[in-house]
Amino acid sequence: MSEVERRSIDGLMAFHSAPTLLGVKCANLVSFDRNEHIIAEYLHEFASELSDSGLCAKQLCRCRKRTLVYIYNEKMLNAWLGMPQVTDFLGEYGYTADMSIDERLDILALRMNCGSFPHEIGAFLGYPVEDVRGFISNSGRNCLLCGYWKVYENAEKARQTFKTYDRCREILFDRLNHGLELFQAVK
Repeated sequence: MSEVERRSIDGLMAFHSAPTLLGVKCANLVSFDRNEHIIAEYLHEFASELSDSGLCAKQLCRCRKRTLVYIYNEKMLNAWLGMPQVTDFLGEYGYTADMSIDERLDILALRMNCGSFPHEIGAFLGYPVEDVRGFISNSGRNCLLCGYWKVYENAEKARQTFKTYDRCREILFDRLNHGLELFQAVK
């Protein structure tokens, strides 16, 4: 992979998953339009460089020239998925509490279709369950606030969360702009 390709992928990762990479959020989803070989090489390096930090990456789907990659902090995601309201919500979609993260993500990947997403994806991204339910019942309309997700309850708390996520992005881009590669910038 060329230096230009690496910097481009690092930038996409930083932009779309900074809160997860910096340990503030359990997961993010990144869409790449790179060729399969380059993404596979990058994800292999991601696994070897960042596995000690608990960060993981899983390709959820690929179509034509797009690849959707799920970036997650295993410990944080496990805690999030273990919360009763999240477990109950995901149970409505066939995910059981005794499933491992890998089993749940395999089911999610099977339900993914590039261009459309199963409703439960919000729960896997750490969005408040009440907002995921609000999105579903309102067909994505009538939200109180739109930012990293569409907010249907507790807009002020979401605003603060959005500011935190923006700050994570700023911090990571600052590190990249000072010459660090992504793997160095998140350690």
